[in-house]
Amino acid sequence: MTSTFLQFGCGNMGGAMLKGWLAGGLAPDTFTVVDPYLQVAPSGVRLLNAAPQGEGAFDVVLLGFKPQQLPEATAAIRPLVGQGTLLLSILAGVDLSTLRAAFPQARAIVRVMPNLAAALGKSPIALVGDADDAARRQTDDLMKPLGQAEWLADEGQMDLVTALAGSGPAFVYRFIDALAEGAAALGLPREQADRLALSMVEGSALLAAASEHSPGELARRVASPGGVTQVGIDVLDADSRLGRLMEDTLRGARDRSAEMTAQAKVRQ
Repeated sequence: MTSTFLQFGCGNMGGAMLKGWLAGGLAPDTFTVVDPYLQVAPSGVRLLNAAPQGEGAFDVVLLGFKPQQLPEATAAIRPLVGQGTLLLSILAGVDLSTLRAAFPQARAIVRVMPNLAAALGKSPIALVGDADDAARRQTDDLMKPLGQAEWLADEGQMDLVTALAGSGPAFVYRFIDALAEGAAALGLPREQADRLALSMVEGSALLAAASEHSPGELARRVASPGGVTQVGIDVLDADSRLGRLMEDTLRGARDRSAEMTAQAKVRQ
């Protein structure tokens, strides 16, 4: 039996997930997207500017709007979430207890933290849920077209995973930009530096993903004692500054996620 899928919000992240699902072979006509700002949906996908009326519950409902919109959206969504509904939420900072209070009738509720690479089927995906084994298997099947899913043992880890897997792409993009900026400062034309830095990171990531070795071990294998690469690594490693920078970066993003969780509780 084909599941009916209702998606509230189709912005950057929701749109990436929808693109990944369709590319993975899910039937477009099983999707209904509710988004008042979206002008055109992918071919075959039903697009509405408001919640459907009188249609009963859907098999899967995805919450993909801004977290602060949950209180005002709950009343319209609640009739569409029934005892057989798997509720998926990508609302940053909105915890399971808040979602369960808003949608007590849902069969299962799962928080999902992907990133934009879901459109390519290459996203890390953190999952934590109020869900039985069957709902977890259903969720795993839905995540397969989007990337690599990981269930968290503790919802308290979600803020850190949000920083690592959700915000992480922005940190990587900034690192690529900094590499090109450094090369340009040393004399390479900026456009050429951009192309070389991007190509290098793309190839390195693909090799790391395919390798049996950890990234740390790969770095060691690339570098030769006293060689060009080792000198650069020594600069990065001096006083553990790269590790401390990454720790501080993740801490800041994690703490902001925790603040948003607290704010979401207050709004409820």
